[in-house]
Amino acid sequence: MPDKAKPLRLKAEDAEDLAILSAALQDAVGKIGDIRFEAKARRLTLALNRYRWEAGGRSRVRSALQLGSVEAVEARRLRRDAPEAVVELLALSFEPDADPPGGSLILSFAGGGDLKVKVECLDAVLADVSAPWPTPRTPQHES
Repeated sequence: MPDKAKPLRLKAEDAEDLAILSAALQDAVGKIGDIRFEAKARRLTLALNRYRWEAGGRSRVRSALQLGSVEAVEARRLRRDAPEAVVELLALSFEPDADPPGGSLILSFAGGGDLKVKVECLDAVLADVSAPWPTPRTPQHES
């Protein structure tokens, strides 16, 4: 049966939008070396292989998550010295500053690592950039 789901193209500008991006990105995997912070452009980009929950699972697609208006990025418990190390994204969340619309976008990874991305405002875009391919593995979570 051919896959008729269209590629995702999503934008998040508030916490409600971000919850949708977080659900779409749950269990996405990528390499540390595919996370790029461009300080001059104030942009953080992650290339990930996203599990396609919205298409009934059983396939992945190459996707890009780009965060704009980035002021700083802090990594915790991520192997930045190992660009081939694989990470699994579990969730995105937003912690607003006392002075909105700024705050910190938290990318939480399996194993307890995370990225804390300080932003002037929430500006996130997710786009699928390849055709999907089948995967024999469905992500599993502890109960």
